[in-house]
Amino acid sequence: MFKTFYYPSLFLLLVLLTACKPPHHPSNPNYAIKKPVVKYKPNKKNLDKMVKDLQGSPYVWAEEGPNNFDCSGFTYYMYGSMGIEIPRVAREQAKKGQRIKASELVYGDLIFFDTDKRRRGNITHVGMYLGNGWFTHASTKNHEIIYSNLNTSTYYKKRLRICRRYLPSTETLVQNELAPWEKKETIQLKIPVIAKTIPKKPIPVKAMPLAQKDIGHYYIQVGSFSGKPNDAILYKITRLGYQYKLIQFPMGNKEITKLLIGPYLKKNLAFNALPHVKKQIQKNAFIAEIR
Repeated sequence: MFKTFYYPSLFLLLVLLTACKPPHHPSNPNYAIKKPVVKYKPNKKNLDKMVKDLQGSPYVWAEEGPNNFDCSGFTYYMYGSMGIEIPRVAREQAKKGQRIKASELVYGDLIFFDTDKRRRGNITHVGMYLGNGWFTHASTKNHEIIYSNLNTSTYYKKRLRICRRYLPSTETLVQNELAPWEKKETIQLKIPVIAKTIPKKPIPVKAMPLAQKDIGHYYIQVGSFSGKPNDAILYKITRLGYQYKLIQFPMGNKEITKLLIGPYLKKNLAFNALPHVKKQIQKNAFIAEIR
């Protein structure tokens, strides 16, 4: 009797949990294109609102919103919601708009990739550039809309093929609160050691990381990683207004990376910042002195 009761209940629970999310690649995709309802004026402020609201939305092949997206459906939806008509699929989006160089990328530009195992220059993926290397896209690996960074991702850096601009250049750029991608600098396709940004929210003066010529020997160690930390934690650190440093070294057959916040000129400054780092980023963070 116990078995008869337990297994059906467990099976029902699993069915309910898996039913909450749509399949990433439906057996019968809906290829009918749903044109987005125009809700916004075409400017950076409205585009940024959609970028933030849609993060984490599920990836579903052949969908263009408003709740599920594939990569080109995501860009199609955002631009269509501002009344800007662009082609539905990535390879066609890559043929329209103003072609620009990677060094000329600004917020809202579309970036196109060849993600095939054997790269032949075909356009198979698209994302929207945000600034300072960051871009947003509907990821087939994570099965949701995420942030990634061209500066820290060798995978996307090698596969970048074409950049296009669709957003009108006459718009008024609104910068009330700066995110990491809103720092005024063009993309550098190099892996950075230090990443800096302006904090979105004020951080107490005593906890604010130093930005003076990167001097000091005191750091807050966030963690050690096999390989490199993922983009999500690096984005979180920069979003909160901290700068970080990566130190890599071999250990056996693996390459270990230490992720450090800092440097701080004095030890007491690092200690003042530590409670904030533990609360906001990593509860097991600790002070490290590196010379």
